[in-house]
Amino acid sequence: MPHTMSRMGDVLAGFHAAWEFESDSVLIRYERGIRTPKLFQALGERRIPLAAIAGVTLTPGRRGTVVLRAEPRPGADPLMEAAAGQLKEGCDPYRLVLPAERETLAEYYADELRAQLADVDEGPAERYLVAPPEAPMQFKAYDGKASFDGRNVHFRWFWTGASSAKWKAGDQSFRVADLSGVEWRSPEVFEGHLRLLGRESSPVQADQDPAAVVFGVGYGPVHESLPFAAGVLAAVRSAGPTAVPATAAPRRDPADIADRIRHLGELHQAGLVTDEEFSSKKAELLAQL
Repeated sequence: MPHTMSRMGDVLAGFHAAWEFESDSVLIRYERGIRTPKLFQALGERRIPLAAIAGVTLTPGRRGTVVLRAEPRPGADPLMEAAAGQLKEGCDPYRLVLPAERETLAEYYADELRAQLADVDEGPAERYLVAPPEAPMQFKAYDGKASFDGRNVHFRWFWTGASSAKWKAGDQSFRVADLSGVEWRSPEVFEGHLRLLGRESSPVQADQDPAAVVFGVGYGPVHESLPFAAGVLAAVRSAGPTAVPATAAPRRDPADIADRIRHLGELHQAGLVTDEEFSSKKAELLAQL
């Protein structure tokens, strides 16, 4: 007769995190340290209900390691919903990396988890099952400071980075009840941003949109802007948002395109954008003319 994890407190420790297996959830505690990804340090710990897990995998990792991963159910975790597949592998909060010599132990826990998940629905969750990061939260973007108190999101523009369109619009305040979603584009890609979606949004480019803040090198890092996005998204969902229909990106002013290509060239010369990224983004910008 197979053993089941009915005991509280079974712990599997790996690099950067330890998983504590409980009767109805997995408690993930992230380590603090120079080598631990900053996102993990910011999260601290997370309780993942078994109902939020669709499956479990155990695969070989790099340099003599194995990787135990819980597959989150779609719609169950606001952090993963906000990330929308943009997190790098090393920052995936559902991965536990272990030394290869612990593979047998990891396989045991993987099997035990699978047994407990036998009756769990693998389809999309109707509501968030994993608790979101708690407000208040704030971070500095390139063109402004974003803050969230649980009910309202505020953008305060910086004169050094904000566009004239944002200056003309003035500092912004948005009620969660008036929003329908959040769009997060990782700061690790060109044109990363956080945009608040209205119930009838027709978004312009993020640097011209008073409902968005744009990122840049050192501004809006993942460990600050992603938990922020997740917290707002969860608040919007609990307020009963409606889905936002997809809209085509508006055509840009040729002068704006020229400015962006010039800026892209500066990033390329500074070594912050690779040759491939420069060519790809330049072609993308030219296609918008």
